[in-house]
Amino acid sequence: MIPARHAVQRPLGARLLVVDRHGTIAHVARSRLVDFLEPGDLVVANDAGTLPASLHGEHLPSRAPIEVRLAGRSSFAREDLRFAAVVFGAGDWRSRTEDRPPPPPLAPGDRLAFGPLVAAVDGAQGHPRLIVLKFEGRPDAVWAGIAQHGRPIQYAHVSERLAMWDVWTAIAGPPVAFEPPSAGFVLDWQTVDRLHRRGVGFATITHAAGISSTGDDELDLRLPFDEPYRIPAVTAKAIARTRAIGGRVVAIGTTVVRALEHAAARDGRVHAGDGVADERIGPDSQLRVVDVILSGTHEPGTSHYQLLKAFVADAVLARMDREMEIGGYRTHEFGDSIWVERRYADARWRSSSFVSRESSSPTSVSAAAVDR
Repeated sequence: MIPARHAVQRPLGARLLVVDRHGTIAHVARSRLVDFLEPGDLVVANDAGTLPASLHGEHLPSRAPIEVRLAGRSSFAREDLRFAAVVFGAGDWRSRTEDRPPPPPLAPGDRLAFGPLVAAVDGAQGHPRLIVLKFEGRPDAVWAGIAQHGRPIQYAHVSERLAMWDVWTAIAGPPVAFEPPSAGFVLDWQTVDRLHRRGVGFATITHAAGISSTGDDELDLRLPFDEPYRIPAVTAKAIARTRAIGGRVVAIGTTVVRALEHAAARDGRVHAGDGVADERIGPDSQLRVVDVILSGTHEPGTSHYQLLKAFVADAVLARMDREMEIGGYRTHEFGDSIWVERRYADARWRSSSFVSRESSSPTSVSAAAVDR
């Protein structure tokens, strides 16, 4: 596949690889997305806004240049100023992440300066590039400093310097994601309106999407890191209603799958409230909630690709890879998309269990009405 090099969220000619529940593959224009939804379905998207999570500065003990990429928090609390962070030495996004030099040796208590901000190393995480960082100062001043001095995390495949508007989805709300929940780039408010007119529900969650690469193979095996999420009561109710009438729950992105499946782990029902997704979804995972995932294209070996194995068999994934390679699909956050329906062990499909689908009033939850 070919990396998407330009920061265009909804490019003309974007494609959608569709894999139905039988493993049949089709190629369509991504603009036809709504055609694959049915009355009674529910689309769930991540409304997290993206933080300027790349901070360039100085390791004060050595005066060496450093880049910190904020990569995780334990909660959404504004007062929580402790972050997991991936650290690099000199350089910037123009170099491939895997080619970046390591940071200077870091020890607990070392202070780092980023423009107006100062933070201290608050602990190690078993790898030279992964630390816990705690910012000094009042929360309001720290968040203002991150907004002023930080930039979006960026990788070398994008040819131009990213601006904040490049990494915010059309439905973005609270700025809590470290990289954009980029599957949501397919959405705009015209698409949401088309969903409503088709009788398809729309709801949101908030999930702190983490980083996609650390530049180190060993460290990448830990991805995704633990990520906090919030599920509004209105969204949990919409999911329950959709399941009751046999509609499908369609997740826009891997972050939505992670949050919903974690929230349903106790008894199969999605519970409203805050949580921290700490599981890795893969071939041995039993999906309880999500029937379809709409996502970007992912390369084998990544955590996103492993998650797809919970939906379809390895043989289907291999065929998908071949089809996208032959078709020249664009990968990464500004690339093309895939629609993957979950396989079922038996021949039954959810629609066979609800006879009132056409007559039922559609579940419709406006993102603007979601409690945050």
